[in-house]
Amino acid sequence: MVSRRRSAGPGTDDEPAGPGDRGAMTVLRPTAEPGSVRLFARRRPLLTFFVLACALSWWPGLLYMAGWSSLPIAGFGPFLAALAVLGWTEGRAGIGRLLRSMVRWRVSPWAYAAALGVPALASGAAIAAVIMTGGSPDAAAAADWTAIPATLVLILLIPGIGGAWEEPGFRGYALPRLERRFGIFAGPLLLGAFWVAWHLPLFLAGQILFTDVLTIIAASVVIAGVFQSARQSVLIAMLLHATNNAVGGGYASPLFHGADSLRLGLFTAAVWWILAIAVMVLRKRA
Repeated sequence: MVSRRRSAGPGTDDEPAGPGDRGAMTVLRPTAEPGSVRLFARRRPLLTFFVLACALSWWPGLLYMAGWSSLPIAGFGPFLAALAVLGWTEGRAGIGRLLRSMVRWRVSPWAYAAALGVPALASGAAIAAVIMTGGSPDAAAAADWTAIPATLVLILLIPGIGGAWEEPGFRGYALPRLERRFGIFAGPLLLGAFWVAWHLPLFLAGQILFTDVLTIIAASVVIAGVFQSARQSVLIAMLLHATNNAVGGGYASPLFHGADSLRLGLFTAAVWWILAIAVMVLRKRA
């Protein structure tokens, strides 16, 4: 349906303008109204992202309960959620910026050193603390350190194997917006709190310890600092996350059992919080 506006040219109000009267009639095209989901996403983009991140990540829980999946969560859900919200709110330009940040490799060498070194430092210090307090590592698991590089590469490259593909959503999309709204300290902490909630299926399945609540929030602060220092390179955040999964989850966690495993979790959380406080101090000075 179109609406017409007649001008005061030749022809009466009841007669159409003649063919020679250019511009005598203006056709107003109807504008397409955005759908309800898109409209809500434009008004509440962060809330939309968080809801979608859970919805697109938790669906394997049903497969896990049926015994058809080894993981109750899909690690690439936050990435898909970010793409959806960016598509609704910023279009191809927003999606393009996110994708470019995922291949932004020209950053300071210190960013690479932090991405590889921080998780190794945290897990190494926690392992040493458990051993010094009487813990006994599993000899067979201790010999698996040679598998760390291959595990890291697989987690980094294949969505869903580890946590690296969470980063385009959590750090690439959510973190800059939370920091702009709440500041460089509250933003990462709020994201860390949601990150804990997002891990709920893993907690319920017993695949991560309750001490990881503390570790996840502290790691959110640390990753934020490394991410921002690396010119918001999602690639660096993915590398850090993949390294932590390979070193911490893939190697350190199987080393200990029972009470030693609990102590490893507590020491790991303590080290990450020390690193988080150091990052907050450095960001404040910067």
